[in-house]
Amino acid sequence: MTITQLYYVLAVAENQNFTKAAEKCFVTQPTLSMQIQKLEDELDILIFDRGKKPIELTEIGRKIVHQAKNIVNESYRIQDIVDQQKGFIGGEFRLGIIPTVMPTLLPMFLNTFIKKHPKVKLIIEEITTEEIIARLNEGHLDAAIAVTPLESELIKERVLYYEPFIGYVPENHRLYKSENIIPEDLDVDDMLLLEDGHCFREGVLNICKSFKANNDTNFQLESGSIETLIKLSNEGLGMTLLPYLHTLDLNPNAQHHLKHFKEPSPAREVSLIYHKSELKMQIIEALQSVISGIVRGAIAFQNVKIVSPLPKKKAV
Repeated sequence: MTITQLYYVLAVAENQNFTKAAEKCFVTQPTLSMQIQKLEDELDILIFDRGKKPIELTEIGRKIVHQAKNIVNESYRIQDIVDQQKGFIGGEFRLGIIPTVMPTLLPMFLNTFIKKHPKVKLIIEEITTEEIIARLNEGHLDAAIAVTPLESELIKERVLYYEPFIGYVPENHRLYKSENIIPEDLDVDDMLLLEDGHCFREGVLNICKSFKANNDTNFQLESGSIETLIKLSNEGLGMTLLPYLHTLDLNPNAQHHLKHFKEPSPAREVSLIYHKSELKMQIIEALQSVISGIVRGAIAFQNVKIVSPLPKKKAV
């Protein structure tokens, strides 16, 4: 039994296809198939039911895949130990960033990080929190930047900064003349929201005093981007909440629509998260150092009340 054979097994289990798995592993399909066959012969079991389309794991195959993930991850740790001993910060690093953080935070730190750590090859994806957690657990991401706390036993979190929510209120709205706002002022019935799947949406809902939509309203608007929410609000279709960093680049006209919360301001906690196996920690620590150093100059709020990014549980 070899680490390579287990790696091939994991690739087939993920792709449910020998040809696709071989492409992902950069080997020929016959080579991959032969190595898996040798492993099955050695163990005297079938890991895959090849009669199913797509290919499925057998019952014993599922148990083997579970253990194989642990073994392959631990094998990666050996290289990590060597890299850390040598002080080497380099290699491929897969980073996920949630959509409401990506456009504001990434331009702030990417260029600096690349210049400081040129041997690191960053592969960055914009993905939702739910998918980030799944990929971290499957070993397909090395780390991610997301809103926390996530209450996951398998995920570790390092706080980067606290980002207040800021009201964006059109002139025809009841709160437009207010100097500051408080959470009790908010009502989901006149709030423009992001679509389902965004943790920022859940944060907004967790702030709002009302969760019950008014059946008398003529419409309910949701969007996939914060920029669209701003445009809709400018049309007088409702207010919205923005993350603080999204307000910094607004034009002077749009700045007049911003309403800050009275302290303690509701805020989201943005963190660097990674699997508890703690692989590639030298790169994770380098990322944290660069991001924290840069963001500290742009955002330094302390008197805040952290809002959960998780959906509020309904009373039974």
